[in-house]
Amino acid sequence: MPASAEKIDVGKYAGNHTMSQTEINEVLVQKAKEGKMVVRLKGGDPYIFGRGGEEAEVLVAEGIEFEVVPGITSAIAVPAYSGIPLTHRESASTVTFITGHEDPTKPENGLDWETLAKLRGTIVILMGVKMLGWNADELIKHGKDPKTPVAVIERGTRPDQRVTLGKLATIADLAKERKVKTPAIIIVGDVVNLHKVLGEQHTRTEF
Repeated sequence: MPASAEKIDVGKYAGNHTMSQTEINEVLVQKAKEGKMVVRLKGGDPYIFGRGGEEAEVLVAEGIEFEVVPGITSAIAVPAYSGIPLTHRESASTVTFITGHEDPTKPENGLDWETLAKLRGTIVILMGVKMLGWNADELIKHGKDPKTPVAVIERGTRPDQRVTLGKLATIADLAKERKVKTPAIIIVGDVVNLHKVLGEQHTRTEF
């Protein structure tokens, strides 16, 4: 990036949004219509729970051409770095990505917890720290084994990455006890057990 480039911070963290999504959309449109080359930099993949699709829709509506550069979503990068393969021949043939914090303005919950609880594969929950207890309770209520292994990975791939391991029935209390904070990825499923074999060289793990 050239030194002359204008840099606009629109970062979002839990409970701390530099700009609302509407304001971000407006900045993209405004700068593009000023004739500038605009780079919207996002962490991970822009179309995996990154609201990139919403921003792209706005650009289409405004007649603004754009190009999407795919990224590697944290949903697969963080578990892999931590020694947790999301699929494994002996443990999981499927992987499901869900949001742990749905849009509060939606008229109803878009997650089918009954179906999710029946899945024998891996479930990856993004943006789920605040609602971890509720999400775990929903899975258990709909039939998921309370002893299902769970990992919560904070600050994935960074030098201060930390992994908390537990079971579906205990993970919320463990996370609260250890003051787990965002950003964090939550993995539910038997593949979590592989972290003890494959991942401890990368992380600080707490049980």
